[in-house]
Parts: sequence; C-alpha cells; structure tokens
Amino acid sequence: MAGAILVAYGTKHGSTREVASAIAETLQEHGLDVDTFPAAQVGDLSPYAGVVIGGAIYMGRWHPDAVGFLERHRHALAATPVAIFGMGPRTVKEHDVRAAREQLLKALGKVPEVDPTAVAIFGGVIEPHTLRFPFNRIPASDARDWDAIRAWATEVASAFTFGKPALEARDHRSELQQTPR
Repeated sequence: MAGAILVAYGTKHGSTREVASAIAETLQEHGLDVDTFPAAQVGDLSPYAGVVIGGAIYMGRWHPDAVGFLERHRHALAATPVAIFGMGPRTVKEHDVRAAREQLLKALGKVPEVDPTAVAIFGGVIEPHTLRFPFNRIPASDARDWDAIRAWATEVASAFTFGKPALEARDHRSELQQTPR
C-alpha cells in the first residue's frame, strides 16, 4: 500500500486523542507511515492510503468532529480502506459496549458510502472535575483497555498492509517443480 495512514479523531477532553496516539504508534510498529490529526483539521485525504477515524460517544452521539469528517470525506472514504472506533462506555460490560456500538452504527448509517473494514468500541474516561452538574457527580473511571486497543490496531495494520507491494520482485514460475514430459 503506497501512502501514509491517517489517524483522525474527535475528542472533548483528550482521552480519544490518547487512544488515537496509541493506535498510530502500533501502526508504526507494523511498518506503516502514520499521520495523526484532529478530525476537524483534516482537509485533503489524497496523500493517504488508509484512514482510521475515532471519536468519543457523548450522550448517545458520536463526536461531531468525527461525524463531520465522515460527511465531508464520504466520497474519498468510499474508495479508501477505513477503520473506525468509538469511545465512551464507562464500563466494558456487554450491555454498555452494545449500547455504544448501536450509537456508533447509527452515526455510520448516515454515510452509507463508507464501508469500514473494522469497527471497535473502547471504554471511555470519566473525569468528574471536567464536567458540569449533574455529570460532575459521576464517579471517576477509566475503562480503556490498552491491550485491546493495541490488538485492534494490529488487526487494522494487517488489513491495511494486505496487498502491500513486495520488497523484491520475483518470478515464482522458476521455483515450481518441473515435471518431465
């Protein structure tokens, strides 16, 4: 795959940026060139061979910068490998993750041109001191599973490197066993 991978994100308090950075680091460890930017700052996708877009899920909605990114670039993303992640459940209990996934899929339904190769939900972070009443009464939590985040990024790297040109051109016909006639 020629070209870099873009990791774009929408964040309100910074935890999604931290996850985007961990994903970018993992992609780099797998030999990919990676650029990481806030989704609202990305204007041109032509330099990128693949895109990872992530955003926090607040009050049942995916971050507006992530949604806006998909809407602005829907036609380019239709022809580009895309992986998408959402963050937000306070716990990684099955019902919380399922609800967050439904909310993310609802946002993705608004851009049917985009067909992601991978979709993931990761636990979110609650820092009550950054929130307004009544949300500042919620107990602090950090449900991010860094091993799961890196494992997903490794899967994404495999999907993005599929079909990557060989380092050396070879003609395998010369290696086939020859059968006398």
